[in-house]
Amino acid sequence: MRRGLLGLMVIGLVACGGSTAVIEKVDPATASTIAAQPGTIVLDIRTPEEFAAGHLTGAIDVDFYATDFADRIGALDHAARYVVYCHTGNRSGQAMDLFRQDGFTDVHEIDGGIAAWVAAGLPITTG
Repeated sequence: MRRGLLGLMVIGLVACGGSTAVIEKVDPATASTIAAQPGTIVLDIRTPEEFAAGHLTGAIDVDFYATDFADRIGALDHAARYVVYCHTGNRSGQAMDLFRQDGFTDVHEIDGGIAAWVAAGLPITTG
């Protein structure tokens, strides 16, 4: 009986993709390294005004407060690699639940948001 149950558990893990999804909080230095990797998409989920005041180079603004936020996130490539941030981590922390629920597999939230990024001496761009 134990062997049969173990087999079913293994089959279940393989069928569900196992634990290959990486949805995690990372420090700014680690986020910088991940963001520099080819193919990584950087998502700034602050308001357009906050984005214009300064953001990570190459970031895409997807306003957390927009009525279509969940739809815009859901329309993204679920298999792509993302670095996600807001100002201090509150909005991005909430958004991580959405990424998990939607089945994204490679999402890295900047711990402390852009405020921590700037405090670490990492560059931002304006405009």
